[in-house]
Order: sequence, then structure tokens, then C-alpha cells
Amino acid sequence: MSNKHLQRESLTMAKMVGIYCSAHHAEPGLCGDCSRFLEYAEVRLDKCPYGEDKPTCANCPVHCYKTEYREQARAIMRYAGPRMLLRHPLLTISHYMDGRRRARHPRELSREERLDRKRDD
Repeated sequence: MSNKHLQRESLTMAKMVGIYCSAHHAEPGLCGDCSRFLEYAEVRLDKCPYGEDKPTCANCPVHCYKTEYREQARAIMRYAGPRMLLRHPLLTISHYMDGRRRARHPRELSREERLDRKRDD
């Protein structure tokens, strides 16, 4: 991931999964299920059609996670979200600010804007 915004999103997800896994699973580090989920989330983040304009997943009209992973993400975020403010305040504030922004769906962009976005990637 080359974009700072997407890197921060990835780091936020990794921290949330870490908080959740350490509280719910007895293994040191990430367990197998949480590791697989985090790998899946990173792949989905890399393939996000919004690119650098990606909204937070809660505000995204495109649901790109499979149902099982979407449920797992919901459980992780429900548990880790409130705890993030104390453990990672800057990431939490950045994530909150990202959630306030509205991203235009790639289909709403003009042809020139789509081409510019592809060149930037």
C-alpha cells in the first residue's frame, strides 16, 4: 500500500484485531482465525474501488467483505472500538475524522477523474 491513508486504515485494523484477539483468545500474538481475518481485510483494503478516497467501512455503500468476515469485523470493531481511544488515541481520532468525510463512488467520477486515479496508482 503506497497511500498514507490506506496504510493508516490497515494499521488501525491491525490494532483493533490485536485488541480483540488478546482479550478473546488464549494464544500469544494473533491466533489463526484473527490472522486470516487480518490478511483478508488487507486484501480487501488493497482492492477498494475508492482508493485513497476510501470512507470508513461503516459509511461505505459497497460491502466488499464476505458475510462471515463481515460478521467477524462487526464483532471485532464492536469490542475494540471503544478501547481504541485509550490505547491508540491518534488512530482513533483519525478514523473518526475519516468517517465524517463523504467519498464519491468511482462510478460517479468523470472519465478523466478515473483515468487520473489510475495513473496515480
